[in-house]
Amino acid sequence: MTVRIRDVVAALEAAYPPELAESWDAIGLVCGDPQAPVQRVLFCVDPVESTVDEAAEWGAQLLVSHHPLLLRGVHGVPADDPKGRLVHRLIRAGIGLYCAHTNADSARTGVSDALAEAIGLTVTGPLNPHAAGADTGLGRIGELAEAEPFERFVDRVAAGLPTTAWGVRGAGDPQRPIRRVAVCGGAGDSYLAVAAEAGVDAYVTADLRHHPAGEHVARGDVPGTEVPALVDVAHWASEWPWCQQAADIVAAALPDTVEVLVSTRRTDPWTTHATGANRDPGRTLA
Repeated sequence: MTVRIRDVVAALEAAYPPELAESWDAIGLVCGDPQAPVQRVLFCVDPVESTVDEAAEWGAQLLVSHHPLLLRGVHGVPADDPKGRLVHRLIRAGIGLYCAHTNADSARTGVSDALAEAIGLTVTGPLNPHAAGADTGLGRIGELAEAEPFERFVDRVAAGLPTTAWGVRGAGDPQRPIRRVAVCGGAGDSYLAVAAEAGVDAYVTADLRHHPAGEHVARGDVPGTEVPALVDVAHWASEWPWCQQAADIVAAALPDTVEVLVSTRRTDPWTTHATGANRDPGRTLA
């Protein structure tokens, strides 16, 4: 049986229906012939130089990424432009590129399900469902087998995700018991209020900004008001578990016909981290 790019795309779109994508998104086959044979498929978060290198070195005919390469409108892909250069490299190497973004975020099972599984949660439903009673939507709510202190939960998150310079940060009482948790792979500060309304003990997401996070925590200072503790992780790390999920979907749909590989190239943009621990102890801040 000759597997073609179109067959891999069909398997992915059965799991991550294109109609679940947000209207502004740019998903689907970016380059490559749907009729082209494929024996190897590489899965990654970001379609960047290092993952294209990996695809070429491994001999893949298709690269599947979570993030789109051409999210905003373009009028050309010249080879002296960073993204245009990637398109040229992919075409010359005979490698197709397929992107599953917000459709993979909202699908059941999708990006946030993979994140929940990585940190040991049993998913009970979406954080922000598409409609009442729907099992699709952004984010997930899940539960731990038993409650544990917040500081231990933060360690759990760090242990379940790949290490990055960004690290894992927590905001909340270290001894607060955590059992019911909301997660949202990728940038999720727009769902802080939704997580609070859901009554979860903690909310795990990426790219939390200073002001939204600070205002969220301050609401918990009001007597009689409780808000979820926050766990902030690197954007890339929060979405990387999805790569294995997507690879497993293709492997199950096309057994014994294609090889799948999850990229281990760390494409998080942050490369160094400093805590200030060696700062002159005599220096203080007002």
